[in-house]
Amino acid sequence: MKNLSIIYTLVLCLMFVGCDLNEEPIGLITRDQINTEPTVNSVTSSVNSSYQLLSNTLNIIGEWDWNGGKVLRNDFILQDIAAGDMNKKWNPDGDQAWMDEIGAFNFTAINGAFNGIWSYDYEGISRANMAINTLNNPDITTNTGLDNTTRDRLLGEVHFLRAFYYFDLLNNFGGVPLLTEPLEDFSSAYEVSNRASEEEVIALIENDLEAAVNYLPEQKFSNPSEPWRVSIGAAKAMQAKVDLYQENWQMVLTHIEELESWGFYSLNPHYFDAFSVEKEFMEDEVIFAYDHRQGVNPSRGNGLAALMGWGFVAPTQNFINAFEEDDPRLDYTVNIETQTPHKLLGSTDGQYKGNDDSPGNKIYIRYADVLLWKAEALIETGDVDGGLEIIDQIRMRAENTPSLDGNNPDLEMYSGTGVSQEEALQLLYHERRLELGFESHRLNDLKRWGNAEEVLTDMGKNFQDYNYLYPIPQGEIDRSGGQIEQNPGY
Repeated sequence: MKNLSIIYTLVLCLMFVGCDLNEEPIGLITRDQINTEPTVNSVTSSVNSSYQLLSNTLNIIGEWDWNGGKVLRNDFILQDIAAGDMNKKWNPDGDQAWMDEIGAFNFTAINGAFNGIWSYDYEGISRANMAINTLNNPDITTNTGLDNTTRDRLLGEVHFLRAFYYFDLLNNFGGVPLLTEPLEDFSSAYEVSNRASEEEVIALIENDLEAAVNYLPEQKFSNPSEPWRVSIGAAKAMQAKVDLYQENWQMVLTHIEELESWGFYSLNPHYFDAFSVEKEFMEDEVIFAYDHRQGVNPSRGNGLAALMGWGFVAPTQNFINAFEEDDPRLDYTVNIETQTPHKLLGSTDGQYKGNDDSPGNKIYIRYADVLLWKAEALIETGDVDGGLEIIDQIRMRAENTPSLDGNNPDLEMYSGTGVSQEEALQLLYHERRLELGFESHRLNDLKRWGNAEEVLTDMGKNFQDYNYLYPIPQGEIDRSGGQIEQNPGY
């Protein structure tokens, strides 16, 4: 299929991201170079650019566009702030009031948070589509000298990334327009401007993840010299997560058992090892993370650290109160006295706070999360003791992690206590909040458990039943001429 790059860029801008019509670079190359001058380097750069929208690097798709939600990827707003674990700032003020609106569930469809995540995800999808289209060209290996093994690995990576972006859109908005290949003309744009059903989006996600598993090599790092790349472990973990969200409990267990059979991952001895800048890609728990780096061009630093220097990112009292008195995970997540979110900075001394080019990685999947999926599936299928034993593994690791003040924690263990299935699920829900705090999972957890309205209303939030889905950005509905339908309630 011949790609008309200018029309493709125009249509994507009009439909999905509202960008300008300049020929923006993809990594270090332009779209035209991918289409007309494919080389090993340009194809690889096209794949690499598909990762970029997962980063916390500032101004990837917008130049200080705060109102449009584009200064950086805003999962922490839509998940942690919305769910009541995180406040916008330590000292409340009127700065970026649109973030406060999300936290209070007092927003409309023009709030920049929705435009931001929609723009990031669809830009990631459009880049992945470009790479998939190029890599599927039967002449690509002959024309570029790209070997088949590398081609397959790259295809596995971008199929995973497209699935990842669509899964995020699905959880935030429900059914969304499906864009699976570069567009040729304006008429084809209208064909994809209607919302697909949730079932159709899930089918695409599952197909992409199956392709990723089939293409990626069965090893911990798909490319050991670049350990940040998508691996077969990440693809298999995402398969388990997709089934978790659909309550396909037995498939969750099947996927995780296969993942465990490879022996790539385990809980680190120390809770903070997964987050430490000093141990990135040298520990055994992180399955998929965005690789932030400092001092490179183009910029690849973790810009969220800069916002922390302006007073952003603070725990709510409700989040603090959820922890047992001597649970070290609270202080490793965020130090209350120094107002330092250690987990998100990658150090416990605050050295990166305020640095927009900091090196701390952004973790999306780690093995502790996967183990808690397994525990949930076991409890849901009646193996309560099996699920509690896994929760105790997580808690024992926390207990064996010395606190920052040198104290030795003593946490309660749950297995063998004879609790009911419902009580075990409540323990599981609570443990996920403690273990995964500030990692942008909380609101999705509450929504899939069906207790978001109860929990958030008890916290004083204005959560309504229709808030289980966020509104489609109003600008996208307007640009589609009304063909994209708004979610009910907005």
